[in-house]
Amino acid sequence: MMNKREFLERLRTGLSGLPPDDAEERLNFYSEMIDDRMEEGFSEEAAVSAVGAVDEIAAQITADAPRSQAAKEEIKPKNSRSAWRTVFLALGSPVWLSLLIAAFAVIFSLYVSLWAVIVSLWAVFAAMILCALCCIAVGIAFAVHGNEIAAIAAIGAGLICAGASIFIFFGCKAVSRGAVMLTKRFCTGVKNLFSKKEGSK
Repeated sequence: MMNKREFLERLRTGLSGLPPDDAEERLNFYSEMIDDRMEEGFSEEAAVSAVGAVDEIAAQITADAPRSQAAKEEIKPKNSRSAWRTVFLALGSPVWLSLLIAAFAVIFSLYVSLWAVIVSLWAVFAAMILCALCCIAVGIAFAVHGNEIAAIAAIGAGLICAGASIFIFFGCKAVSRGAVMLTKRFCTGVKNLFSKKEGSK
């Protein structure tokens, strides 16, 4: 006697000629059927045995598959209006094409603005690093000439700039990573949209 796993594996092998979605649907059906029998008090082997012979089940499903596929084809709506749809798209192209161009322009301008802000943040980071280096260099020059107070002030300002630049760096890095992730998701969404359109034709 077979257990549930062995039954489903043999049934999967017997349904190898079916489309994957149909085969998976049948496997889930018989898996739930076995689970129901087990909930009624059957042992696993007895529940499998009560379902029936796996070879006969696979043969019956395979024999019924062409009729099921034909029924699905009949249920699908006929694309009799495709010609009218093409005419309407052609006549409405001045409107929807203008709206599409406007939407693309808005999205592109927002995207450019986003990266302009990111570039500005990196410019601030670079400026803070430069200020830190310059202040420290000036402080060292003051120290060499014996002006300790000015040297301490300049070096202190340089250290403050250096510390601030560290925080700015992590902020710039996070914003840049977010922008890259947003770009990837947008491109993936557009790709999936066109893939769905191609698949629906």
